[in-house]
Amino acid sequence: MAEKSVIVITGQSGAGKGTLIKALFERVPGLELAVSATTRPQRPGEVEGRHYYFISEDEFQRRLDADEFLEIYEFPWGQRSGTLWSELERIKTAGRVPLLELETNGALAVRDRVPDSLTIFITAPPAELKRRLVARATESAGEIDERVALAEKQHEQAGEFDHIVVNDDRERAADELVELVSRTLRTAGTMSRP
Repeated sequence: MAEKSVIVITGQSGAGKGTLIKALFERVPGLELAVSATTRPQRPGEVEGRHYYFISEDEFQRRLDADEFLEIYEFPWGQRSGTLWSELERIKTAGRVPLLELETNGALAVRDRVPDSLTIFITAPPAELKRRLVARATESAGEIDERVALAEKQHEQAGEFDHIVVNDDRERAADELVELVSRTLRTAGTMSRP
């Protein structure tokens, strides 16, 4: 099996990706989260190169025109974010495996542009997903319904990825995700056996 040069985690809003990724970093050595470049302004407390690479709209466009982005996402309000190829090289040069947490279309772009990537879709049972979205929402009922509709649309893409992890129980789902990534890295020779 070829070396898995990129691990991509995606899935539905509210499925618990962040929680599972945290468990992955705690239990699987050799991974590093790729930092995205963004055109949005830096917020208080954010650190350049740790939270994002903050670049101007002109610089973003220049790099996009030069094919320096692996994937990009354009928000409805105009902000753009994306993963630079140079970020993957920085992580690989340090002897680590890049992990990308992306929305589904960005994850599909990586799958298509990096054939030896490992793509994992995180989902949750529909009732639990809706409960989580409602519990953490500060939006109106109409906006919550929009988020639920988006989560349903994202779920339709689940079969496009290498693996699907159902986050119906946090510990069980974390164990499954850790096992998938660990097994893939061991098989690819990018991680020593414990």
